[in-house]
Amino acid sequence: MRGTRSPGAGGELRWWLPVVVFVLCGHFLSSSSSPPVADVEERVVTHLPGFHGPLPFSLQTGYVEVEERHGVRLFYYFIRSERSPADDPIVLWLSGGPGCSAFTALVYQIGPLRFELHGHTHTDDGGLPKLVYTSESWTKVSNIIFLDSPVGAGFSYSVTEQGYATSDTKAVDHILIFLSKWFHEHPEFLSNPLYIGGDSYAGIIVPTVTSAIASGTSAIASGKLTGSEPALNLKGYIVGNPVTDANFDNPSRIPFAHGMGLISDEIYEAYKKSCVVGDSSHRSFQCTNSLDAIYERLKDIFLFHILEPLCPDDESPHPYNNVLKMKLSSGVQHGYAAEEPHLSYISTKCRVSYIDAPGYGQTMTQ
Repeated sequence: MRGTRSPGAGGELRWWLPVVVFVLCGHFLSSSSSPPVADVEERVVTHLPGFHGPLPFSLQTGYVEVEERHGVRLFYYFIRSERSPADDPIVLWLSGGPGCSAFTALVYQIGPLRFELHGHTHTDDGGLPKLVYTSESWTKVSNIIFLDSPVGAGFSYSVTEQGYATSDTKAVDHILIFLSKWFHEHPEFLSNPLYIGGDSYAGIIVPTVTSAIASGTSAIASGKLTGSEPALNLKGYIVGNPVTDANFDNPSRIPFAHGMGLISDEIYEAYKKSCVVGDSSHRSFQCTNSLDAIYERLKDIFLFHILEPLCPDDESPHPYNNVLKMKLSSGVQHGYAAEEPHLSYISTKCRVSYIDAPGYGQTMTQ
């Protein structure tokens, strides 16, 4: 990756960063890197490995120190709006997991880059995966900060091993400190409408961060961290497919399946009569039978995107439907076993085989 120092830093700096992250939902536990000197360090990126030519949008990456004691620094990608950066909203985007890099959102979800699935490689860059620009990006109308949170996600790191001990509460605190320091370095965006957003497990973090800012209880609202900057122009929050509470999240799949026509009225009514959402301690025999009937109807459907084919385990990295029966349990407190998949995980070979299967066309036209 080639880049230059931020305006005012002086000089030019060529630098490299391994953008192709092979494990996007994992922890980076190395503490051998020397920490940046400043609380906020930022670079302007003009080229990426695998992308032909200069980037057609403004990309900055950097680190913000959020915990001095252990040298905890969160990494971010900042893409300015392609329409009107001075006026368009600022979105802080958090990926799920917990522990997934925000790079997943940048290239798989709401960002301006995608991997070219059919080209496979870009030979000019030594066989690296090919990146292409997409106009179907939220950066067309908003400035987006993609943040690697919590510490250990993506390129965020701690100088000490103790700094990797984290929790939802600590992650929220780190995000609030990040925002305070980032806006202190970018005061030109303080008047822009601010939205906190994320998906999956970020459904736990996003409302908490938003509430802290809105209630005035955070260091940002009080200005304790960086001085006398004005309050942020918070307008709301955005959550996609959010985790909230397993007692309600998991059973909610059943009315969704009914609404989409995946289970019959008869099965759904039997479920409603026999099962109590949020209480699995005294599940009746009738409720168990209802859940078993629902499982039988859904076991061959890719639940995370019902219009996509359910590929064999050797075609997809994660056998998500193996945990379907556990997930359908009414109100059982289970940990979220795996981050929900992105459509890029579904192989082209699997899609082609599904479309070419006998009867596919007739099914689609009925």
